[in-house]
This record gives sequence, C-alpha cells and structure tokens, in this order.
Amino acid sequence: MSGEWYDSMAPEEDAPIVEIDTSVAHSARVYDYWLGGKDNFAADRALGDAMIQAIPSLVTMARANRDFLGRAVRYLAGEAGVRQFLDIGTGIPAAGNTHEVAQEANPESRVVYVDNDPIVLAHARALMASHPAGKTAFIQGDIREPEKILASPAVRETLDLGQPVALMLIAILMLFGDDENPQSWVRTLVGALPSGSYVAVTHPTGDFNPGEMAGAVAAAQHAGINLVPRGQAEVAAFLDGLDLIDPGVAPVLAWRPDGANPADPRSAYYYAAIGRKP
Repeated sequence: MSGEWYDSMAPEEDAPIVEIDTSVAHSARVYDYWLGGKDNFAADRALGDAMIQAIPSLVTMARANRDFLGRAVRYLAGEAGVRQFLDIGTGIPAAGNTHEVAQEANPESRVVYVDNDPIVLAHARALMASHPAGKTAFIQGDIREPEKILASPAVRETLDLGQPVALMLIAILMLFGDDENPQSWVRTLVGALPSGSYVAVTHPTGDFNPGEMAGAVAAAQHAGINLVPRGQAEVAAFLDGLDLIDPGVAPVLAWRPDGANPADPRSAYYYAAIGRKP
C-alpha cells in the first residue's frame, strides 16, 4: 500500500503486523538519513534537508552526537565499570551501537534498548545480536511512560536493577517541551536505579548559534516534530542530584574528545554530560 510500510522482521513469529505511516517524518529516521543510513523515507529526507538548509553543518553534528555515544559507553563500561545499560530512544541501528561498544569493553555487558518507532522493531534482531557472555533485549516503549519501561519483563529479565545501570538518553529529551515535564520522567527512571548508576545525556542548544537553531526548530515544527533546544543550565537540570563527571555539561565535541581538542567545540550545537547517582 502506498505511503505505508509493514514490519516483516518482528522478533516473534506471531508478533502483530505493524503499520507505519511513512508519509510523516520521524526523528529516528531523519537521524538515520543524516548518518547515511537507508531506513528512511521521502518525508524523513525532506525534513532532514530542510533542517540542513537551516544548519548546513547538521550532518557533522549528528555524527558528533553519535561519536559521543561511543566515548560515553567506553567510559562507562571501562573506567566506570558499568555492566548494564538502559538505552532509551535507541533509534535505527548504526555502526557502534551501545551493546557493541559495551561488550567490546566487557563481553558480559547487558543492554536493553527502548524505542517507540515501530521501524526499529524491524531491526530488533540486530540490536539483540549479543556476545554470548552478555545479553541484549529490545522493547517498544515510550519515555513518557517510564513506569511501563521499568516494569517490562525484558528489562527485569535482562538487567539487575539492584546493581548499577547506565541510563542512556542520547538526543531524545529534545523532543519534549517543559509542558510535558520530561524532567519528571528522568527522575522516575533514576529513582529506580541504585547508587553508582549513571545517566548520559546529549541535547541540542541554541546557545552557540541562536539563529540557525531557530531555523531548524521551525523546519521541524513545520513537519510536525517538536524540537526543543535548551541552554546549559536547563540540560544540567536533567541531572539534578547527580555528581557530574568531568568536564560537566560541555559542548559535545569537548566532552573527553578522542585525540586533540577540537578547534571550535561550539561548532556542534549540542551539550553532553554524564552524571553519577551518589
């Protein structure tokens, strides 16, 4: 049927057929387009191009955000010694997924992915291709319902919530305005995790180039997607009560970069941060 796509790779034989309206852009598929993926449709590419028109360096920024994910997971699985990850807003798989990076550092790492885009369900097998010593799982869920995520059998069977967990919130909180109180969702999730757990966040900001960011926001809103840039203090508020890992809430390019510090860390309009629950 024109304008629709049907899931043919559900992880279970009797899983219901999922219908997706491909005429409407989705943030995960737009991000896939920027990263050079193939799991996107005309509406996603149209929005992606409109946002690139507003911010010409947006593809580079998307890659910078993805690179931070790798650095963050390497830090958490390595230096911090975390063995469990809850990745909400997973998106469509690309090179260097959370479980791949974590299990390279420690094969026993366990990862649960959560996303509300049905197309990600088609990639569940790739997301669950765990190292034999570890375990991965995928659930279709929504950060707006944190209690349901925490109560999911897949979460309970894969993660031990009595042991430290790294909560990954990479480029997801930007989709919700303060009127929805996303801070409360983060508090609920963090509240269910024990001492020694971590939260990793990236978030776009208008602090570095307000004009270009305003153009990207307008393009997203025109396509029916909410995009809410936030300032440094607003991003830090998501990590209230946590001990920030050095360098704190920093431009994404300046958060423990691989190699030399970038010439202009503010050229990617994202903040990044990791906090530890005391």
